[in-house]
Amino acid sequence: MQTEVVLEARNVSKTVASPEGPLTILADVSLSVRTGETLAIVGASGAGKSTLLAMLAGLDSPSTGRVLIAGVDITLLDEDGRAAIRGRHVGFVFQSYQLIPTLTALENVLLPHELNARGDGRARATALLTSVGLADRLQHYPVQLSGGEQQRVALARAFVLDPPIVLADEPTGNLDSVNGQHVLELLTVRQREARTTLVMVTHDSDIAARADRQIHLRDGLVVADELTAHAEPTEVIG
Repeated sequence: MQTEVVLEARNVSKTVASPEGPLTILADVSLSVRTGETLAIVGASGAGKSTLLAMLAGLDSPSTGRVLIAGVDITLLDEDGRAAIRGRHVGFVFQSYQLIPTLTALENVLLPHELNARGDGRARATALLTSVGLADRLQHYPVQLSGGEQQRVALARAFVLDPPIVLADEPTGNLDSVNGQHVLELLTVRQREARTTLVMVTHDSDIAARADRQIHLRDGLVVADELTAHAEPTEVIG
């Protein structure tokens, strides 16, 4: 099976100022992700996982190195340019949900349509919320929803524009085991149905084992890049 690379980091480093001097969060990280692949980025707290994911999404910029989304070097773009690429190619699921409290569940899911001028996505948003078990919560505000329900709204929002890439930062990290399992099942089912490329940051080895591939970070360095037991062999093109 041939697949193309849709997301790349090339020799990415991130250094920030600290009271003790420059602090390196990531050091010369390179990776590539193929169409339809599920990649888990794992490592201890402080390893640089969330920083790497933010740079892959164009939410943060590397100190050195390049990030390419669908072949476009987003490190050469300004914030408006990066936002335009995200709008076309990337959905994001945050650990802390990031729902707007003054918007209903339906309005939160519709927000990417409004931000990207994609027209009326009401039918699509309603169908997605129904698919994650929230048909009776469309007009509820975040404060009226449980943590698991809020994360399901966030999941529907990430998929509403049918992005080819979805990035998820500890998508079950704020949930109990039952709700976390439910959200994970919904996320992986939606990913398979849409053949979306999925990159997840997680500290949970059981979640990571569901991915096709795992990248292990330690102190800002990639220390392992390995296929999981159920990964299908692929031939990279492009």
